[in-house]
Amino acid sequence: MNNTYHISMPAKTLENSTPAAREILERAKKETGMIPNMYTNMAIAPALLSTYAHGYKLFRSESGFTPVEQEVILLTISVENQCEYCVAAHSVVADMMSKVPLEITEAIRNGTAISDDKLQALSVFTSVMLNKRGNPDEKEADAFLKAGYTEKQILYIILALSVKTISNYANHIFRTPLDTLFKAREWSLYKVARKVLRFFK
Repeated sequence: MNNTYHISMPAKTLENSTPAAREILERAKKETGMIPNMYTNMAIAPALLSTYAHGYKLFRSESGFTPVEQEVILLTISVENQCEYCVAAHSVVADMMSKVPLEITEAIRNGTAISDDKLQALSVFTSVMLNKRGNPDEKEADAFLKAGYTEKQILYIILALSVKTISNYANHIFRTPLDTLFKAREWSLYKVARKVLRFFK
């Protein structure tokens, strides 16, 4: 049972959102062909949606991480924060847009090691930054840097953590329903199916 407080305010639409929020919703529809449920909820507080959308775009364009690496970071954070919506959404983006090998996405979703050493180091350091509240020790940072990343990219992981905190926490408190596009990668059903399959092994 989900005991998280549920914000019951109705989601915004193109018709009743503020001009600033409407611009972001229209851009999302133009770029992806849909307005994600997450966006219509965050549009209730336009500053929240605007900050998320701006930071997310800059992370994608300026971080220096490849599309695959970006998805590893964003999916790792969403799994750590147990955001069902974002795990499903980033799994679909990983499959369809970022072309992340399926075994990498599944490893993150399952909480198992990634076979690619560099991506494993990236996922581990992202988890460290989240769980230690941005206080990695020398050894943890050194492992990240020795894997081929830079100190500047540590700052962009902080940016990713910031935007995913906005989306993950908003989805928790709104209990955001999955869009149809994301339902094929629903994490909760996937976890139940794995438990059932293990039982029959």
